[in-house]
Amino acid sequence: MFLSLSPMALHGRSAPLTPPRTEAQAVLNRDRMAATDEALLAWAVEGDRLAFDQLSLRHLPRLYQLAHRITGDAAAAEDVAQEAMLRVWQVASSFDPERARFTTWLHRIATNIAIDRTRQAQRIAPPPDESLPAPGPDPEQQAAARQQRGRIAAALQEMPARQRAALALFYDQEMDGAEAAATLSVSTRALEGLLRRARRFLAGRLEG
Repeated sequence: MFLSLSPMALHGRSAPLTPPRTEAQAVLNRDRMAATDEALLAWAVEGDRLAFDQLSLRHLPRLYQLAHRITGDAAAAEDVAQEAMLRVWQVASSFDPERARFTTWLHRIATNIAIDRTRQAQRIAPPPDESLPAPGPDPEQQAAARQQRGRIAAALQEMPARQRAALALFYDQEMDGAEAAATLSVSTRALEGLLRRARRFLAGRLEG
């Protein structure tokens, strides 16, 4: 019977009780659930696909919500959210945590894609469905509510894309003025102007 001796045993030293962790083991043992966005992105740049998957799981729902508010279309919003994460994967190495938070950088990518989609679709978008509502306990109230929703939807479809994006970031995503402005690559004063014009636009359409 032959004994297999390690190099350490040949030199008179006992082998450690547990082998040292290899780089592959370290990657497998990463706590991706607790990691920051910035850490996950850095790991993704190194080729850690599981880290990128965790980023996607963490942010896709909010990206969809943002894109849906800007585009006004569920299918387009899904496409925008997926395209935004694909773009992140493609340009992950360009992210600079010293210049922006990850969420600001990510929302800027998604917002720009959504704005482009909206501008392309605005000229050919069909009017919202304003057909009569289904029967209910208070048909007149339901009809009034449906009509109001239809007017709001129509106004949002006609609103300039950047104004719609400003509303989505500031109200839906609950960003503060500085982060919303950074996402749109404008000053806080310019953001205030976008929000002011968006509110005026809505008021004019709903009062008309």
